[in-house]
Amino acid sequence: MTESLVNLETTPHTAREADPFPVKGMDAVVFAVGNAKQAAHYYSTAFGMKLVAYAGPENGSRETASYVLTNGSARFVLTSVIKPTTDHGRFLAEHVAEHGDGVIDLAIEVPDVRAAYAYAVEQGARGLDEPYEVKDEHGTVVLAAIATYGQTRHTLVERTGYDGPYLPGYVAVEPIVAAPAKRTFQAIDHCVGNVELGRMNEWVAFYNKVMGFTNMKEFVGDDIATEYSALMSKVVADGTKKVKFPINEPAIAKKKSQIDEYLEFYGGPGVQHIALASNDIVATVRTMRAAGVQFLSVPDSYYDTLGEWVGDTRVPIDELRELKILADRDEDGYLLQIFTKPVQDRPTVFFEIIERHGSMGFGKGNFKALFEAIEREQEKRGNL
Repeated sequence: MTESLVNLETTPHTAREADPFPVKGMDAVVFAVGNAKQAAHYYSTAFGMKLVAYAGPENGSRETASYVLTNGSARFVLTSVIKPTTDHGRFLAEHVAEHGDGVIDLAIEVPDVRAAYAYAVEQGARGLDEPYEVKDEHGTVVLAAIATYGQTRHTLVERTGYDGPYLPGYVAVEPIVAAPAKRTFQAIDHCVGNVELGRMNEWVAFYNKVMGFTNMKEFVGDDIATEYSALMSKVVADGTKKVKFPINEPAIAKKKSQIDEYLEFYGGPGVQHIALASNDIVATVRTMRAAGVQFLSVPDSYYDTLGEWVGDTRVPIDELRELKILADRDEDGYLLQIFTKPVQDRPTVFFEIIERHGSMGFGKGNFKALFEAIEREQEKRGNL
C-alpha cells in the first residue's frame, strides 16, 4: 500500500456557504504495535489512561488483539497481530516489521460518513473502504476510510446513537491499573505528520481540497532552524479547529534534521507526534515522570530570560525550570508545553503535553530550544 493523490487539480476550490466536510472531532488514534497487551499496560501505567474495551480471540477476533484506552475524550486503540490470515492481518504484521510501533489511523468522527466519504472521493481522495455499517446490541456505527500520507489512513466514524464501549466487536473490560487521582490529559490537541522533502505543500493542498480544511499556521525559513538542522511546517485544521494536523518536511541544512531521522527510521512518511491537551501540565508531568516517562530537557539558560518575553503565566518560572516545561506567548494568550522522548526503541513516535491559555499557536518561540534539545538526543544516538 502506498500513498496516492488523485485529481487534486481537476476540481476548482470554490467558496461554499457551509462546511463541505464537517467534523465532530478526533475519534481515535490507532496504533499498530508488536505487543498490544504490553503497550496497553504502558499507556495505562505511564500515561494514566484507562483500558475500556478489548477485541481478541476470546470474543471472536482470531487474527488480531486490540485494546482501547481513553483519557477524557482522547482515545488510543492498540492493535497487534496474533496470526495473520487475511490481507489486513498481513498488512499490520508487515507494517510493524517495516516501521516499528506506529500510528496507522487518525480516525475522525463525522456527522454523516456517507456524505463525507462521497465528498472526499469526489475531490480526489483515494478511497480505502466504502461506507459500511457494523451493528451490535448497542446500536449501529457507520465507517469508511480514505488514504493520506504514507500508509496512514483516516477512518471516518459516525457513531450517533451508539452506546457501546468502542465499536461492535469490542467488549467492555476492567482497567489494567487504577486511574491516577487526577486525569493526566483531557483530549487530543493535534497530530503531526512528517512527509518527504518537497511533499508538504502537496499534502496541505490535499487537506484543503479533500476535507475542506483551512491553513492555520505556517513555519518556514528561520522559524524552525538551528545551527545544524531545519524543517518547514504548515498546519491545517477544520473550521472549528477541533482537528488540527501540522505537516512537516525537512529542509536543507548542515546536518540531518529530526524529520530526516524520523523518515529514515520509520521507513517513510507517517505520524511523528501526538499532542495531548492538559489543564494542569505540572501535575501531568510530575505524574508521568514518576511513572517512568522520559521528557526532553532544555538548558537552564532558556529560563533566564523567559519571563521577559512570555510574561506572567499560571506556573511560576522556577517551577517551569524545575520541570523543564516550555512557555510561549502570542497575540491571543500563552501556552505551556513539554515533549517526551520517543516512546519506543526507534527514534520515531513521541508525545507532547500542552496547556493552552488563549493561544492557538504551536510554540513558535520555543522552536530553537526544542530542536536543539532534539539534536542533543540525535547526537547521542549517532544520527545527527
